[in-house]
Amino acid sequence: MVHAFKCQNKFYIYDSGSDSLHECDEDTKNYVAAKYESCGDLSAFTEEKIREIEFELEALKKEGLFLAEEIKTYPLKSTEIKALCLHICHDCNLRCRYCFADEGAYHSAREFMSEDTAKRAIDFLIKNSGQRKVLEVDFFGGEPLMCLPTIKNVVAYAREQSEKVGKKFLFTTTTNALLLDDDAIDFFNREMENVVLSVDGRKEVHDAIRKTINGKGSFDLIIDKIKKFVRSRGDKSYYVRGTFTSKNLDFSKDVIFLAENGFDSISMEPVVTDIPDLEIRSEHLDDINAEYENLLAKYLEKYDKGEGFNFFHFNVDLEGGVCLQKKVSACGAGNEYFSVVPNGDIYPCHQFAGDKKFLMGNVFEGVLNAEIRSKFADSCLFTRKGCENCFAKFICSGGCAANNYRYEGDINVPYKITCSMMKKRIECGMHALAHKKELKNR
Repeated sequence: MVHAFKCQNKFYIYDSGSDSLHECDEDTKNYVAAKYESCGDLSAFTEEKIREIEFELEALKKEGLFLAEEIKTYPLKSTEIKALCLHICHDCNLRCRYCFADEGAYHSAREFMSEDTAKRAIDFLIKNSGQRKVLEVDFFGGEPLMCLPTIKNVVAYAREQSEKVGKKFLFTTTTNALLLDDDAIDFFNREMENVVLSVDGRKEVHDAIRKTINGKGSFDLIIDKIKKFVRSRGDKSYYVRGTFTSKNLDFSKDVIFLAENGFDSISMEPVVTDIPDLEIRSEHLDDINAEYENLLAKYLEKYDKGEGFNFFHFNVDLEGGVCLQKKVSACGAGNEYFSVVPNGDIYPCHQFAGDKKFLMGNVFEGVLNAEIRSKFADSCLFTRKGCENCFAKFICSGGCAANNYRYEGDINVPYKITCSMMKKRIECGMHALAHKKELKNR
């Protein structure tokens, strides 16, 4: 299918079958929108203008770049497990209001994962990884740094066991940085493939939500620690991850604040909550989409000045990106990727943790619930309801299964609010890609 859109006073046609983007004039954009997306009035075009536009479109079609056939091959999903999210700690030293994990407790007792349980999880992953040579483990919480000694021992154990079977582990972690001292920094730089650091942007925005146990803001406690870590990180991966709520729909200011504080890899995610004064509602979408455009202008202005940074939501690769199989099969939760909570119970991913309807087994037993796993293994882009006529489907893969279930009651029914934001981000990302390519070719 094709999608015609305007972004930053430029006009584009995107063809999902060929994954190609074409800049065009306003008339062509409006004609394609009217004819192929039923957005507009074809009677507004003269016969001469239609012939002119159709001539150009036919040339693209002959090159396989317009109305290209979409491949609809169902993915061949592996039964080999590639990754685990270890909930090393179901406790936290912050009490963030929007926390999907119930401020670290996951609606259960506050507890730490024992070293024995974590090692059994590593054994479970190795045993069920089949022919995979590279395995991934994410240390998650709560706040993982509350369990740093355990993490260190588990990493050492995984390295030792993987050498015996000719495999390699990649480790990541997510932290709020309150406990990010020199020892943790040194360990992360030696052992962590990627580190995610939580900061919401401007001090007043961050402190309004991300509070310590005593109810005070945490910004001043973490910002210098995060800066120190980033300076020490070298060329290794990290990103600072913020969350915006209905209280800061001007989130472009937070992204630019982070960029101007020395962070060159940034994510700013919409909150997923039903707290009334924080949740994102449908009436916010126009403002959010406008704010993405606002952010895009600032993002490209910095890029043009040589001050560019990586913003996760504007990363769109139309030239050799993720293969079609990956785009269609989505994230792998519940089939190739699982989360393990402190007592060893296994869930499809961290956002399902604690929901007993999705309890899949335990690392001490080593057997997964076949019915639940089959449900996730069978789920893919082509089972997502309503995605077939969406231009963004091969880029977003049908959305997050957990969010779909939480808000729509079905992992195969995309969460409508996320869909709207995703489409806008993708349009912005496509424009950013075109802008950078044009600048490079000058």
